[in-house]
Amino acid sequence: MSRLLVIGCGGVAQVAISKICQDSETFTEIMIASRTKSKCDDLKAKLEGKTSTKIETAALDADKVEEVIVLIESYKPEAVLNVALPYQDLTIMDACLATGVHYIDTANYEAEDTEDPEWRAIYEKRCKELGFTAYFDYS
Repeated sequence: MSRLLVIGCGGVAQVAISKICQDSETFTEIMIASRTKSKCDDLKAKLEGKTSTKIETAALDADKVEEVIVLIESYKPEAVLNVALPYQDLTIMDACLATGVHYIDTANYEAEDTEDPEWRAIYEKRCKELGFTAYFDYS
């Protein structure tokens, strides 16, 4: 893998991004995208000079599937790492499904009504049809 899009720039994301930048042979280029671009720019400035990974930044509202799709299509990552908020999982996953990009998730999606299995069945079926595997386990 050489090009990774990381969505999120909060505390957990900053640790993950710092670790990613320690493996510049695997992650030669990353883009950090978040609603607050200044956070991304600050982290980029902190990491530059400590890594040979090329870092770009972008503003992104991960609640909007179309906006995520546009960023994926313009940056052309090999994978998207989601370290955003848990309720943004499905919009980011939908964008990855639409663009055929690998999706890596670090959060746990929770539907509003976890007793209703309908949401689970819909996404599991959709992923299966598109050749992806999705497991939602609340045991």
